[in-house]
Amino acid sequence: MRLRFFIFFTISLIFCNESKSQTIQVNGLREEVEVIRDQNGINHIYAKNEHDLFFSQGYLAAKDRLFQFEIWRRRATGTLAEILGPRELERDKGVRLFRFRGDKEEELRHYHPHGVEIVDAFVLGVNTYIREVRKNPELLPIEFQLLDILPGEWTWEVVVSRHQGLLENVQDELKYSKVVSLVGPEEAKTFYYFHPNEPNLEIPAGIPQELLFKNILGPYDAFRNNLTFQPEDIHPKYRNDAIAFLSENSLLEREIKETLEFEKFNIGSNNWIISGKLTASGYPIMANDPHRLHAVPSLRYWVHLHAPGWNVVGAGEPVIPGVSIGHNEYGSWGLTIFETDNEDLRVYDIHPDYPHKYFYKGEWRDMKAIPDTIKVKGQKDEIVNHYYTIHGPVTFIDTELGKAVAVECAWLEPGGAPYLASLRMDQSKTWEEFREACFFNHIPAENMIWADKDGNIGWQATGITPIRKNHSGLVVSLGDGSMDWEGYLPISERPHLTNPESGFFVTANEHVTPKDYPLQHTIGFEWADAFRGDRIREVLSEGSGFTVEQMGALQNDYLALPARRLVPFLKTLKFDQGKYQMALSYFKDWDYKLEMESIAAGIYVMWERKLRENIKSFAVPEQVRELVGSIQMTRVLEWAEQPARLFENSPEKERDNWLSKAFEDAVEELERKLGKDQNKWQYGQTAFKHALFRHPLSPALSQEWKEKLDVGPLPRGGYSFTPAANAYGDNNSSGASFRIVVDTGDWETVIGINSPGQSGNPESPFYKDLFTKWANDEFFVVPFGKEQVEKMGVGKLVLVPN
Repeated sequence: MRLRFFIFFTISLIFCNESKSQTIQVNGLREEVEVIRDQNGINHIYAKNEHDLFFSQGYLAAKDRLFQFEIWRRRATGTLAEILGPRELERDKGVRLFRFRGDKEEELRHYHPHGVEIVDAFVLGVNTYIREVRKNPELLPIEFQLLDILPGEWTWEVVVSRHQGLLENVQDELKYSKVVSLVGPEEAKTFYYFHPNEPNLEIPAGIPQELLFKNILGPYDAFRNNLTFQPEDIHPKYRNDAIAFLSENSLLEREIKETLEFEKFNIGSNNWIISGKLTASGYPIMANDPHRLHAVPSLRYWVHLHAPGWNVVGAGEPVIPGVSIGHNEYGSWGLTIFETDNEDLRVYDIHPDYPHKYFYKGEWRDMKAIPDTIKVKGQKDEIVNHYYTIHGPVTFIDTELGKAVAVECAWLEPGGAPYLASLRMDQSKTWEEFREACFFNHIPAENMIWADKDGNIGWQATGITPIRKNHSGLVVSLGDGSMDWEGYLPISERPHLTNPESGFFVTANEHVTPKDYPLQHTIGFEWADAFRGDRIREVLSEGSGFTVEQMGALQNDYLALPARRLVPFLKTLKFDQGKYQMALSYFKDWDYKLEMESIAAGIYVMWERKLRENIKSFAVPEQVRELVGSIQMTRVLEWAEQPARLFENSPEKERDNWLSKAFEDAVEELERKLGKDQNKWQYGQTAFKHALFRHPLSPALSQEWKEKLDVGPLPRGGYSFTPAANAYGDNNSSGASFRIVVDTGDWETVIGINSPGQSGNPESPFYKDLFTKWANDEFFVVPFGKEQVEKMGVGKLVLVPN
């Protein structure tokens, strides 16, 4: 451990003292590369050629995030059972079943004309660093010692893996199918919030209800499941005890389940563009804050890439070359999810004598079989066969019912690697070039926005979009050829606009497609509630002369539009007990903002939670309540404002009873949670709304190591429906860990954040240095010109060919 401390101390000196410079020889480089690390941990890479640029990006990212890289590699390749044993076997099978098996040249050239060379250089950089640490194990981050493993080398297939992409929506499709099979399509439409068009939810004849309630998506679920480390995986010296682990892991699983249920349409993002007519500088502004599950280290990773033909700064996922959100010398861009259904659940008849023959377009066809061998810790290798129909991976074969199930995935087409098409965007010089680059962005489907120094702003919806003309894609469909996709919609025909008359455009995962868009059958039915986007539009429509700082404040805006609509109903209610009236009094002058110190915010959020929880007993038939999950907030508000849509007898009285009972339940819950003194019910506190980022190993670790690796807690404000979006539950487990605001008139005024820090190495000074700044809604300035980069530099690293 002394040696590890010495190395850490030495590295800290290198990167924390701008007078220090280090030169190291690296295998794989062609020419010298200069790297300046700024005070916020961002590497600014200055290379003399494209190969060295992306080699260095891979090398440095692996150096910062090595454990994150190793877990990504093992999840991508289906090799977790090799280190964690039989419990991970089903995940490995699922990953390999859904693996991309296409041609390297076709795949990588899709993302960029130099895609093969760029990805190969990036992978070589990653592997060069991995070889260095394997020769010098004392350089490994502590996680490798805790698990007693070494990192393995990468291939191009790891970079293009789809295992962690934002994929749509086959798991929901199965849930909808189960619900519809029990209560019928019309009843289901009363509590689901489908829009802007009405979907066909009829389940085709020939699909037995019994099949829907079997484990027909098992391999898909397994490869998408959250990864949990257990005490047995950890060296005995550092592990948690079994009882404490079960308690902590149960809490974590409940938190994740709650987040995913309530955040189904809100783990997305905000972005907006503003014309120079509305800004103080006279140049367009772009703002983006993508929302995902928070992690240690952060999902995003800032980098500045500078070489002939390249000069771009921003962030992406550290395991992918390029920058997915940021700016170059000409313009700036950002993204949010544009909800797109690019998966379908297919059901087939299988031959009564040959279960691997399926019926398609009037004939029996053989499933394609691919044999595979999976290494499993502590036991013999597992020999498996992966089966495929013409539509895709087979997840279930039922000889009793004579059925097979497969998942058709548009993301298994060439070009389906998440965010990799950003490489083309990084070199765009005009709106026209950027829009053309967007046409290569298949996964995830995005609202891509652009603002440039020439005064243009624009929006292009992207994503690979199956054309369905005889079914909605929301319930199971037949695999016999009668319900096949009719190709894919060209991305150029997806919704878009240039320089809108309003002077701004906002997206926040809500439905933003114009009503006159001609291809309505290619627009999905599931969208986020519009509250975040509506609040941003409200602010932008009421002002002008906007600055970067004001747009940063808007990213951290805590005003809850649902509260503005619900609280007036609450003020008309009467309560018998004084404690309810006292709680009600906090709303007298409340501004509907979910600030950390606000008691009204704390009471309101708990009341809203109880409203959504209690409404299910009125709105959802009992036999499907567990399947339905959370009711979208827009539906809840509709029922409060138009009670006759839900309550049959004395609608307003029944509505008021529902509101009153939920408020009483909220007060009782807050007493249990925070005590009887209502003056201590402020929203932001460790016992209520807070941010605690857990390391992936956290539940399996002793308390000492848990405290070293976890980040937080700190109090937070906001919730799902405020622009400053975070998870609906107590822990801010999702939301914007990364933010950026760009004034295209001056690249040196760009502000950003990345929580908890740039590095994934717990011994690095950049591991959690940004967490407090983020929790307090603050930003740092992102330098672009080399003079400014050098002023903010804290260390220089020169890489030279060996």
